[in-house]
Amino acid sequence: GLPRPKPVPVDIIPVLRPQAVLTFYTVPSQEMNYWQLRSQRRDVHLLKLEFDYGGVLIGVRGPSTVRVQAGDRLKVIGRDTAFEKEAVAMLADRGVQPNYDMHGTAHFSNNDRAFALVRESEAGWKDFATRQVKGLRKLGWRVAFHRSCALVTVQPDDWFVKVEETTGMDWFDLELGVQVDGQKISIIPMLQQALRAVGGNMAALPANLRITLPTGGVLEVPRERLELISHLLSELFDRKQDDGKIRVTRLQAAELGANTATWSWFTNSQRLQKLATRLKTFEGIAGVAAPADLHAELRPYQIQGLNWLQFLREYELAGILADDMGLGKTVQTLAHLLVEKQSGRMDRPVLVVAPTSLIPNWLQETQRFAPGLKIMALHGQNRRENYDKLNEHDVVVTSYPLLARDEEFLKKQPWHIAILDEAQNIKNHKTLHSLSARALDARHRICLTGTPMENHLGELWALFDFLMPGFLGSSDEFRRAFRDPIEKRQDISRREALARRVAPVMLRRKKQDVARELPEKNVMVQTVELSGPQRDLYETIRMTMQSRVQDEIASKGMARSHIVILDALLKLRQVCCDPRLLKLPSAQAVKESAKLELLMQLVPEMVQEGRRILLFSQFTSMLDLIQEELNARNIPFVLLTGQTTDRATPVKRFQNGEIPLFLISLKAGGSGLNLTAADTVIHYDPWWNPAVENQATDRAHRIGQDKTVFVYKLLTVGTVEEKIQQLQEKKRALVEGLLSEQAEGAAPLAGADLQELFAPLAPPGASRADAVSGQLAQRVAPSEP
Repeated sequence: GLPRPKPVPVDIIPVLRPQAVLTFYTVPSQEMNYWQLRSQRRDVHLLKLEFDYGGVLIGVRGPSTVRVQAGDRLKVIGRDTAFEKEAVAMLADRGVQPNYDMHGTAHFSNNDRAFALVRESEAGWKDFATRQVKGLRKLGWRVAFHRSCALVTVQPDDWFVKVEETTGMDWFDLELGVQVDGQKISIIPMLQQALRAVGGNMAALPANLRITLPTGGVLEVPRERLELISHLLSELFDRKQDDGKIRVTRLQAAELGANTATWSWFTNSQRLQKLATRLKTFEGIAGVAAPADLHAELRPYQIQGLNWLQFLREYELAGILADDMGLGKTVQTLAHLLVEKQSGRMDRPVLVVAPTSLIPNWLQETQRFAPGLKIMALHGQNRRENYDKLNEHDVVVTSYPLLARDEEFLKKQPWHIAILDEAQNIKNHKTLHSLSARALDARHRICLTGTPMENHLGELWALFDFLMPGFLGSSDEFRRAFRDPIEKRQDISRREALARRVAPVMLRRKKQDVARELPEKNVMVQTVELSGPQRDLYETIRMTMQSRVQDEIASKGMARSHIVILDALLKLRQVCCDPRLLKLPSAQAVKESAKLELLMQLVPEMVQEGRRILLFSQFTSMLDLIQEELNARNIPFVLLTGQTTDRATPVKRFQNGEIPLFLISLKAGGSGLNLTAADTVIHYDPWWNPAVENQATDRAHRIGQDKTVFVYKLLTVGTVEEKIQQLQEKKRALVEGLLSEQAEGAAPLAGADLQELFAPLAPPGASRADAVSGQLAQRVAPSEP
């Protein structure tokens, strides 16, 4: 009962001239049996000859007719055997003859015939794939390279860079590739694979990089062809890619457009095209006249800073003004804001976010240097009453805590510029301060900080994630491409690549380079040896805490033992400062403090000599103990800690010469103070990061100082304090390595460092070498933290 099929109309074509199709293949040895492979122990390179009849490929030994379905009709085509024989003869004239019957291989069917060079060699294949193939294509042949072919060198018709705008104005999909026979092929995946093998170091690539194309054949990429974009490629080698494309920032895409002179460049963004053209014709940062309303005479390096800030604005970039403390970052910024106002570009207010203690400084220095700027502090319990007055002011200053509390309002307000002062406050990108800062709507963004990186490179990444998200990749990409190679493996090439990347958008000048009129700074380390009950207490605490740390690391590993490690080191540091800082009955019973005794020998003599002294400690409880000793000796002083509500009065009394000694907690007074009346700085206890201590020292050693500054660091011999001093050098090398091409890189705290931190004290009077040789036999296993 089934219906009969409808008859299919048949068109018979007696003979049709086909197109010859030649395909290059590489047949792996495992696909060939012994008799096919014979004595060879290598892959075999072969050619397949086929003929295209109306879209149907027929092998040399195929049927005599070709059937082609065209809609509801069937075409029966007779083969042009004369043409096919002529094609085989043309191959023979070029040294190619039938080779093997490739039955059972992956690429050849029973109807196919394998061809190969009579005199097979690498040079012969290269010659055939270049000179002979071009001639065949001119005769109308179609020549293709199967993806298995790894020997034949492909000659591209063109090299291209293509960037397409995606979501948002600053993100683009980047594609690098070649065009072969009219087909565009992305080579990013192959370049990434080659770069990963050498850790992103372009210099380690061979002079002619050979990469296998997915369409078949080998592309030789001369290294000099990549040199113009080598910096960008070395940064993107570990970037995730999708469909042969990589997500890049606007600046990265524009750099490619400006530097790829020998590549065809395509973009769908006029804004990007304009920026690339400007970068291509860039001849240096243009000079800007200091604004007439600025009530200050800018020094040459400050004029340079103004020019650089204007350059960032002109090219729609963001950056970090990272001058040393005391070089006038605030006045450079105020000059920049005056230029913006006088040009008419400041049609929105500028937001300045600063530590709470620096809000009065911004108000005072704006009034002093740039009274033409109308400034308002968004601070205090009644600040919400001023929400509707923001646009009546040029500059609005708020604090980091209030930035987070007022985020919902502040992120809705359009800002001309968002400025973060002491920007290291957002060094942890997961904090509310950092998240709230990134939510701001601002045309331009600037970070001001003398310490763009205090402990590790992740802090630098956090600043750039606020300034230009994606500029250094995602956090994971940055860790793989830069942090791990630099911090763990001391990879100089990766450090140099990162330094080059941030150099255009981070301006840093040192005081000794630009402010040579500054007086000398003499740094001296004053050591004292623990003795008696204080020494016994240190050793007891050390052995107890070392055992606890070892147990914690054994059970949880180094990475998850930080809390216990830091607690142990804190207790040892407290014993070194004064046993009474340690809240243990046995410690409270120890009334001796070698370092406090040393301090009380130094300070009275300095006061009698007329010295003006800044004394820093991280422990406010230590400052309390020092106050007791000073009161007992009738030595006047003023105090500044986080609990001080009136900061101006103690500063004024010290600067006016009423008081010779200023006690300051490191956290509360390490930044934002101008104390040029001081000529002596004492650091009672060391901290891991030298940048923090340097910031504190720079309260005195800054522009306006006309006296030699003496810096004293008090250390207890052979203890954890002395080891911290050694670790400071590693941190300093890491920072300098990023900002200087000459410095060496450094690794973070590791297991070997931990062994040294918990080393026992040497016998009284012994050398440090004796102390090392007397360490306990059981060590903490070396491991990365």
